[in-house]
Amino acid sequence: MIGWFEAVVLGLLQGLTEFLPISSSAHIRVVSAFFGWQDPGAAFTAVIQLGTEAAVLIYFRHEIWEIVSIWTRSLFKPALRSHHAARMGWYVIVGSLPIGVLGVLFKDQIETVFRDLRIVGTTLVVFALILWWADHTARNKLTLQKHLSFPHAIVYGFAQALALIPGVSRSGGTITAGLLLDYRREDAAKYSFLLAIPAVLSSGLLELREIGEGQAPAWGPTILATLISFVVGYAAVAWFLRYISKHRFTGFVVYRIALGLFVILAVTLDWIPAQG
Repeated sequence: MIGWFEAVVLGLLQGLTEFLPISSSAHIRVVSAFFGWQDPGAAFTAVIQLGTEAAVLIYFRHEIWEIVSIWTRSLFKPALRSHHAARMGWYVIVGSLPIGVLGVLFKDQIETVFRDLRIVGTTLVVFALILWWADHTARNKLTLQKHLSFPHAIVYGFAQALALIPGVSRSGGTITAGLLLDYRREDAAKYSFLLAIPAVLSSGLLELREIGEGQAPAWGPTILATLISFVVGYAAVAWFLRYISKHRFTGFVVYRIALGLFVILAVTLDWIPAQG
């Protein structure tokens, strides 16, 4: 059962890693295993992501309000349908479909098989190499306002769906897709954060019913972890957007590879169990 100390640690981890391309779910899974804590499970992870998503809602509040208000009005006023905010509303909806469908179809595997640390370690390494390749081949020139389209939104959406596997990283997968499509790093990251809103909110709200039931964590520690993830996450998203406007993702790539190899080694040597 998740205690108060574990909640603090996991909340800090969630806030620090959710927006970085290093996989928050992988860190929660790995740290829990190393400390000998019970695997908090997919439900706990989904719920505390509501904290970091609240940080996104506040940080991008002006852009989100513009998208929601103009998209809603465009349903009744055809003249607004060509507005970039109205189109962005549709792109977020379309891009959210893959993770919604695949999340339902593979719910059992997400909560069991995919949390195997051998898979986590492997995905950390493999997707680090893909991110490095994308970062060094991308032309870094397209913008969301001028170039985002329905086909691109679908590609982003399937990349986000890969994050159902711990170790891939929601932001890492979608940012990598954006780089491969030649979007600027900061634009790829911004759309990644906006695209995550429907998926994270719906997943977190659906999993709320699991908290406090059976082997699931209790409400108190879950709420504490969510609040901590919100505060830390707000600072993390602000720092990350400034950082990638001037730097490549090389540091994150190196970190992912080192962590992934260490996890694989730790499981191989029986330092930690592959499954919680």
